[in-house]
Amino acid sequence: MKKLILSLSFVACALSAMAQEVSYDGHPLTLNDCRQMAVALSKELSQARTQEEMAVYDHKIARAQYFPNISAAGAYLYNSQDIALVSAEQSALLQNAGTLIQEQLDAAMASATQQMSAAMTQQMTQLMTAIQTNPALAAEYMGSPMWQTVLGMLQNTEPSTLSGLMPNVAEPINAIGTDIDKALHPDLHNILLGAVSVKQPVFVGGKILYSNQMAALAEELAASRYDQKYADVIVDVDQAYWQIISIANKKKLAQSYADLLHRMESDVDSSIVAGVCTQADALQVKVKANEADMMLTKATNGLTLAKMLLCQRIGLPLETEIILSDENLEVIPEPETPVEMSLEDIYATRPETRSLQLASQIYDKKAKVVRADLLPQVALTANYYFTNPNLGNGFQNSWNGSAFSAGVMVSIPLFHGMENVNRYKKAKAEQRIYADKLADAQKLIGLQVSQQRKRFEEAREKLATAFSNLDAAEENLRAANIGYEAGVIPTNTVLAAQTAWLSAHSEAIDAGIELQMAAAELRKAEGIK
Repeated sequence: MKKLILSLSFVACALSAMAQEVSYDGHPLTLNDCRQMAVALSKELSQARTQEEMAVYDHKIARAQYFPNISAAGAYLYNSQDIALVSAEQSALLQNAGTLIQEQLDAAMASATQQMSAAMTQQMTQLMTAIQTNPALAAEYMGSPMWQTVLGMLQNTEPSTLSGLMPNVAEPINAIGTDIDKALHPDLHNILLGAVSVKQPVFVGGKILYSNQMAALAEELAASRYDQKYADVIVDVDQAYWQIISIANKKKLAQSYADLLHRMESDVDSSIVAGVCTQADALQVKVKANEADMMLTKATNGLTLAKMLLCQRIGLPLETEIILSDENLEVIPEPETPVEMSLEDIYATRPETRSLQLASQIYDKKAKVVRADLLPQVALTANYYFTNPNLGNGFQNSWNGSAFSAGVMVSIPLFHGMENVNRYKKAKAEQRIYADKLADAQKLIGLQVSQQRKRFEEAREKLATAFSNLDAAEENLRAANIGYEAGVIPTNTVLAAQTAWLSAHSEAIDAGIELQMAAAELRKAEGIK
């Protein structure tokens, strides 16, 4: 009878068979490969990265408040009705001012001419009467051609001809009045406006400073939330990865156990022929062989499902045949013992507590921003504007109407129903809420870290115990096989030794995987990436 013991040759054959599978992209996937693929696939991480990017933009937006606000504006306005600075009656008077003045001058000249004509006629009559009645004057008149000429001209002159000497002022005055009327009727049907403004805040109660600090904290908060989701993704991938390693090792174990029982089944059949074993021994071995085959089937199906789960986590088609780099390990590697950290360091590295700390600080800055609305605000302003029509030169249709202005603007809030005061109190209350949440989270994290450390130590002790049990089971199986070959140990004793050996191997595999997961959970609890 052949020696019934699971030698290294069986394991080597199983490893060789597993190595024939096709791995993804021509090479086995490492744990780090799976982590990177899962991180690249995760929609939650993608959203967290986008939120982190948005927080960076918010910080830049807040930083822009330090710089002056420069703006340019332009406008066009059409008026269906023009603007008049005088009434219609006054406009008519301006346009006909020359005609009215000319009529008054003509009337005055006509009246003056009539009075002059009557006075000249009376004087001439008196003069001629005096000449005729005074012989001396008559002799002088008759002897002086000059007097005769002058008196003749006066007698023949009509005073009405003097009115022709008055100049015509109607047309030039009407022209002047028309020009004045046009000036009092500016063409404002089409108005074009343009302005360039500069506003520089000088003091706003620290609002800009605190807003920038809030934006910087929000940026850190987005990064902390990303780290938290990143840690969740890593732990999920690690669980799926090491689950495959566990099932793959159990599959190899089930395969070796089934091969062993089938070999023993053949040996028992030969022993029955030789009269060494009974039919009952053969039935016991056959039952165990069938159980081993069923165990192998379950392990094969479980490995397929576990690999499908990992493919789903890392973004591969579910039917992809993958091989993991640790899948063919005979012994699950023991992870390094994490360096024990103080609770203060853990609070600083854990994304959850870091997020709550940042949130508390953000609400503290928010309260200060709200308080800034209670303080005076000072800003410098400067404007350069231009208009068409020209407002600085009689509404002329030109672009020369430009001007520059500068000043200081001060705003002092006085009373608005205590709005800002209540907003400040609300922000301080929100800050207290997050401070309380932070205190509760620190207590829970302290408890969680203690539990995970104890779980890690228990898993390590469990692994050591499992290896000790495995050594004992292998020695027990070795002794059972020797006794069975010598014919001093019955078949059921050998089967019991094989079952104990199988259970010890399975427990060793479970203990190794449990230690790996305990290490991953401990790293997450301590905030280690």
